[in-house]
Amino acid sequence: MASLIDPSDRRLGSFTVPALAFGCWRFVGHTAEEAATVLNTALDAGLTLVDTADVYGFDWGGDGFGDAEQLLGQVLAADPSLRSRMVLASKGGIMPPLPYDSSAEYLRAACEASLERLQVDTIDVYQIHRPDMYTHPAEVAATLSALKDEGKIVEVGVSNHTPAQHAALAAHLPFPIAGSQVEYSAHHLAPMRDGTLDLCMQTGAAVMAWSPLAGGRLVSGEDMAPDLLAVLDRLAEREGVDRATLATAFVLAHPSRPIAIVGTQSPVRIAAAGAALTVNLDRNDCYDIIEASEGVPLP
Repeated sequence: MASLIDPSDRRLGSFTVPALAFGCWRFVGHTAEEAATVLNTALDAGLTLVDTADVYGFDWGGDGFGDAEQLLGQVLAADPSLRSRMVLASKGGIMPPLPYDSSAEYLRAACEASLERLQVDTIDVYQIHRPDMYTHPAEVAATLSALKDEGKIVEVGVSNHTPAQHAALAAHLPFPIAGSQVEYSAHHLAPMRDGTLDLCMQTGAAVMAWSPLAGGRLVSGEDMAPDLLAVLDRLAEREGVDRATLATAFVLAHPSRPIAIVGTQSPVRIAAAGAALTVNLDRNDCYDIIEASEGVPLP
């Protein structure tokens, strides 16, 4: 059977991006030189969509809000040629301990602060990190439209939005939502079941899958269903890859053609990530993974 994995590039609004992206959740705690090595490795490996957020830095060795953007900005300032090699995505709308704020005043200030930390003029894909349920989507849309008109952002995305929240914002925007970033992995199948992936296929929004390895637990096996690990290991052995590669391949196999956001900061692991594009998974393989993950047979 032909593989369900399409290794070709994806559309993210007006941008063409690869099936694998580099995530900056853990892009903290490095020296500037180490950070430059990690970023260059990602770009050289073809992970040219670089996804960060203003809140990244509260964990993984960071000192606080804005750390990941600040460090990425230092790397870009030291080597401006890197900016032209990437599609730069960031997110705003979380300000602990509030925690969510997408009001016009806050969202504009958050975006402009991200631009300053990143030391760039434009963010290619700006995403609402988590929905603020106390800001009307019309207000959010008006702010995003103004930022786009001013050239501060190019495309708009949502992150951790339900299908209904995604649709409500889209109804007030004069342009399409370019992407939806969701947690999706062999362990976390909710977007497949709750309509998130279906809405993206309906509207053409790109699926950006964060934590495709369940925060590394699909590799370590921590708190994972033994049956799921057994299926992943069986398929990985058949394909001649490790479990991490097989789990990433599963994310790529869905017909919504997700972009898997690779979060490792190891240059060796980053360079090896592309192996997921060569894995052969058919329907039987993917349904075996789903049954093992959910612990019940499919009806």
